[in-house]
Amino acid sequence: MGETVGRIIFLNGTSSSGKSSVAYELLDVLDDEVWFHLGVDRFNAMRTKRAMEQAQFDEALKRTRMGFHRSIAAMAEVGNNVVVDHVLSEPWRLADCLDVLSPYRVLFVGVRCGLDELIRRETARGNRPSGLAAVQYDLVHRHGDYDLECDSGAYSPRECAEQIRAFLPNQPESTAFGRLREGAGR
Repeated sequence: MGETVGRIIFLNGTSSSGKSSVAYELLDVLDDEVWFHLGVDRFNAMRTKRAMEQAQFDEALKRTRMGFHRSIAAMAEVGNNVVVDHVLSEPWRLADCLDVLSPYRVLFVGVRCGLDELIRRETARGNRPSGLAAVQYDLVHRHGDYDLECDSGAYSPRECAEQIRAFLPNQPESTAFGRLREGAGR
């Protein structure tokens, strides 16, 4: 690893919870250094769109997610600050992030939103499978530990970004990623 390691702000929440909107606002309010937004949806958009059998698609999706996690580490390793937005809806995704990002200090932020609002947003977007947010609702936060949580149903993306910015200087030594790693015996 280089002398200067980048910082990582990791936003986790369901589809349509507002993670990307919060990430864009963070790029605007974090004016102390250069930051990059690495979004899982943008990473997925790079993958071929050809039709695949379900098993083939599932394997491609897993490799895509694993590559995404490693790209976060690669950016931070060379000194880039990164705002990540992700949907940790399967236990292996969090486990892989805990392993791959173990050399880095990660601010783990839960982006929450009420189910009724998620469904309203999902319907309004029209670019997600109907019911996706509801399926993910109980899955993405089941690990139960964050450094900070923001409610994107009660606060605007800008207000959530301001909450995160205000928390950064006060981030305790003990991080959620560290505690989750210890709890998993890593």
